[in-house]
Amino acid sequence: MDDQNLVDRGCCNGHGGTCSKLNVYDWLDDVINIANPTDLVEVRFKNTRKDYFRNVNNLKLNAGDLIAVEANPGHDIGIVSLTGDLVIEQMRKHKVTLINGEIRKIYRKAKQADIDKWKESIALEHQTMLKSRQIALDLQLNMKIGDVEYQGDRTKAIFYYLADDRVDFRQLIKVLADTFRIRVEMKQIGARQEAGRIGGIGPCGREICCASWINNFVSVTTNAARYQDISLNPQKLAGQCGKLKCCLNFEVDTYIDAQKDFPPTNIHLESENGTYQYQKADIFGRIYWYSQIGDKSGTFIPVPVDRVKEIIQWNKKGNKVAHLLQEQELKPKVEKFEFEAGSDRDSLTRFDEPKNSGSKKRSNNNRRRKFKPKS
Repeated sequence: MDDQNLVDRGCCNGHGGTCSKLNVYDWLDDVINIANPTDLVEVRFKNTRKDYFRNVNNLKLNAGDLIAVEANPGHDIGIVSLTGDLVIEQMRKHKVTLINGEIRKIYRKAKQADIDKWKESIALEHQTMLKSRQIALDLQLNMKIGDVEYQGDRTKAIFYYLADDRVDFRQLIKVLADTFRIRVEMKQIGARQEAGRIGGIGPCGREICCASWINNFVSVTTNAARYQDISLNPQKLAGQCGKLKCCLNFEVDTYIDAQKDFPPTNIHLESENGTYQYQKADIFGRIYWYSQIGDKSGTFIPVPVDRVKEIIQWNKKGNKVAHLLQEQELKPKVEKFEFEAGSDRDSLTRFDEPKNSGSKKRSNNNRRRKFKPKS
């Protein structure tokens, strides 16, 4: 663990330790499976890359151990993130890399020589990324190399790149292989993965989700904003990656369930006073807001959803209601705000002196005068 903390492998944006977003809470840690023990181990690498290996040598491994694992070619150095029965459940969600149709093997716990070479490889990644960007620019390729990950034995490197269109990088691979004397693998990532790698603070004031805990990115559409009755403003709906915010999907299912029995919003309500059209909704309050067509005062009338359904059914029969609201709702309670003239409630020095300190001083002076003996 001490050696792990000295290097940045994408855990907590460089802070190391066991707080990586790739960590998995093993709630079966204290349960020993005697009947069907498994030798599968989950191993994490840089950024959001994970893979699964077989512990063929029956090594005693714990989360956080540095191990040497089989790669193609050579070997790689990874960090154990999960062992036990939960590994099988994780494998069902993630893709497993196979060699000749078999799960790759764990060779050994990392020796000091392995760790030293691994650190040297990590130290080369930043300069390699900058130089590879220049090479791509010289070849006039419409792409951006966002990150580089060296294999533990420094025989291979993964170049993560962003591109809007399809890129023919065959010549780029040849130049990179000749320049750095390594095997080259190109892996395309999206704008969300790039934002998660860089990190930042969102408009909510917290660290952006893709940098703190999101591993699998689900597509986000404007329908999520429509279900939540959010204004379709591209500047507010887009995140730092330029795509729609991932958090638009967090509560959309709750909004969909709440609106299952809501009437359509494109139907006008007919009353004896005029025709009313839909303006907005308070979904969890189950209220639709309507305005009268032709009314320029900007007055919105809140109508409960159940009342809206009654009016729609009444209008379908060719009848008009006398009022949108029922008699008990015609006079809604309005909260009154009282403003105090000359109030010092917003004064910067209002907490400097105790409240009513002046009146206490005056009352004490009156008491002294009252009991003062006559001369």
